[in-house]
Amino acid sequence: MPITDPVKLEIVYRRVLNKMVCRKCGALNPPGAKKCRRCGSKDLRPKKRGAGFKK
Repeated sequence: MPITDPVKLEIVYRRVLNKMVCRKCGALNPPGAKKCRRCGSKDLRPKKRGAGFKK
């Protein structure tokens, strides 16, 4: 069931997609993270946008 309400869609983007992923251990981190919470690595990338999300 697709979400059509733009306010709810923005909440979904922030909660689900706005994260940083560690390239070393794969842990999810907050969007403003400078290093990994689990292993301490500084090699982070933004979470990829899947095929189901358009933005």
